[in-house]
Amino acid sequence: MTVSLVTILSTRTLYRTISQVISEMDLSTFNTIYRAEDVEKLTHRMKNGLGSSKYKPAEYKKLQAIVDAKRLEFDLIGQKVQKTRCAAKATKESSILRQHRQVWSRECSKLEKAEEKAENDVQDFLNLIRPNDRTDTAMFSLQEYELFLQQERKAFRIATVEPINQLRDDLCFRLKNVQPHQHTAQPSNWEQVIQQIRFVKDQQDDITAKVNAEYLALEEEIMCLDLEKYLTTTPDNLVNIEMTPEEVLDSDCPYPQLKDSLIQAFHTLSERYQRRIQSLQELLQRTDRFCGWCPDDHQRYQFTVSQYTHDIPNYRTLCMDMLQRLFPGKISQELMEHKRVSDQQHFTKTQLRVVNQQWQRDWEELLARALATLQEARYAHQEELELHRDRQHQQDICSHLRDKLQRWQAQQEEVARLEAAIAARQQEEEEARFKREQEKEDSIRSQQKEKVRQFYLKQQKRKEELEQRDQKRLANLRSIMEDQAKKDKERVLFRADMLQRRREEREAQEIEQQREEEKKQNRLEALRNQVHNYLPLTLITSLICPVRVVAEPDPERMMAETDAWRNRQLNVKEFELQRPLFSINTYTDTQIVSDLRLRVEQALREAGLHHNQYAKEVLSVIKPPKPPRRGTKSILKF
Repeated sequence: MTVSLVTILSTRTLYRTISQVISEMDLSTFNTIYRAEDVEKLTHRMKNGLGSSKYKPAEYKKLQAIVDAKRLEFDLIGQKVQKTRCAAKATKESSILRQHRQVWSRECSKLEKAEEKAENDVQDFLNLIRPNDRTDTAMFSLQEYELFLQQERKAFRIATVEPINQLRDDLCFRLKNVQPHQHTAQPSNWEQVIQQIRFVKDQQDDITAKVNAEYLALEEEIMCLDLEKYLTTTPDNLVNIEMTPEEVLDSDCPYPQLKDSLIQAFHTLSERYQRRIQSLQELLQRTDRFCGWCPDDHQRYQFTVSQYTHDIPNYRTLCMDMLQRLFPGKISQELMEHKRVSDQQHFTKTQLRVVNQQWQRDWEELLARALATLQEARYAHQEELELHRDRQHQQDICSHLRDKLQRWQAQQEEVARLEAAIAARQQEEEEARFKREQEKEDSIRSQQKEKVRQFYLKQQKRKEELEQRDQKRLANLRSIMEDQAKKDKERVLFRADMLQRRREEREAQEIEQQREEEKKQNRLEALRNQVHNYLPLTLITSLICPVRVVAEPDPERMMAETDAWRNRQLNVKEFELQRPLFSINTYTDTQIVSDLRLRVEQALREAGLHHNQYAKEVLSVIKPPKPPRRGTKSILKF
């Protein structure tokens, strides 16, 4: 009893150890199936003796080596996957950076050309300026200021760039001369170098802070002097146009009513455009100049957006990537909102500039028409004075001119109203286009997510359907095989029974024939005896042994042609050329195609269903075009 308990405990401990080792290994490689009979077998082997040839001790070191090898393999696979991900990310990053470099190289060339052009323009302007006389000191002061700026730039370069270059050359020279084993030989020298580097860094920080302070002071001075409007390329000020020109006010118009109507037309034109300009300015005042950002960030944003034009492939993605790099603290939604506000502000400024240009154009056109009208009025008055026409004719001329002016004014108002409607419609279309693009991007993302989800669902459903179909097919095949086995067994038994029955019938027939033959011989023997008693011997011999006619063998006559065949061939000789070489005793193509079974089998083959059980059942039901002969039917029923 003690030995059996010890063996059971030892086998259970061994089984637990092996299970723990295998559980730490790859489950896809090792598939352990636990059964209760294994423990009984191990117990039986331990009872029979530990030295039995069937018992093999567990090789724990080998199992541990296999586990370590599998872990190492999985670690290597993980490292390869991580390396592949890093390589893909680096490739994508390098591609984006390469495109950024292309954009920046193009922008850099543009900036260099613009800088060169500006310097050439300034230099040409300075070369064209000549002093009027000796007392003109402004030119000399300008030249002195230019020399002062050049000296200041040179001094700034010596104070900022030269120390860095000298320090870099000194460090390169030290690194070339020093030996690898002398890095820690003289720590005092390296401490001096480190102190020098820190001193240069502090000096550069101080210079940078000083330059920034000067920049802020200069900007504040420009804003205090109200010179900022002269630095902008697109001024937002109103057009400086008089309400009523002096040519109309000081004109000697003989008709005061006409003059008043002209002045009123100028006032109406100015008021209409001032209302439009005021509405646009109110729209601009809703947001500040920098769209809610600080000036530096807004200028960097505007400069970055101006680099990525529409002719660059995938410019939206590149621009958004560069903005996210420049502004890491801002999310993409903030950048898109700032872009929308900036575009709205730019559109409003453009519309304001267009309105100012329209105002200038309409004012000049109205002035030309007013001068022409005044000239026509003067000519009319002179003609009236000269020819002494009646007052009615003068009133007709005034009314005609007034109607003409009112008609033109109505046309101008209609043109202004149409232009305002077109501008508002363009603004609405721009907002609708931006909204459509946003909705399109959202719909594309949602569709992609839905497609991925549907794809995984289809994959899962397909796996389940395949598994169900395989299980169903396996069960069906097993049932068919079992039925076929039963039928085969019954068929074998039936065949054995039929063979036994035929054998018995054949033996019974042979016995019956032997019995009949014996009866026949007995009757013949009785007849012989009777004949022998009543007839002579010669007659008996002739009756018992009749004379037979014997023909001689003649092979030639047997293989020769018969008269009937020769007579038939005489009538067929003239058609020998039209007959085929060989006579074909088989079915024709029409007879084969007319068989319904062939057509059904061809249709099933084209559909790929000719190997299924359905095809077998369908073909077994279809009957041939002609019923088979009776001799080909089997009487056996399976």
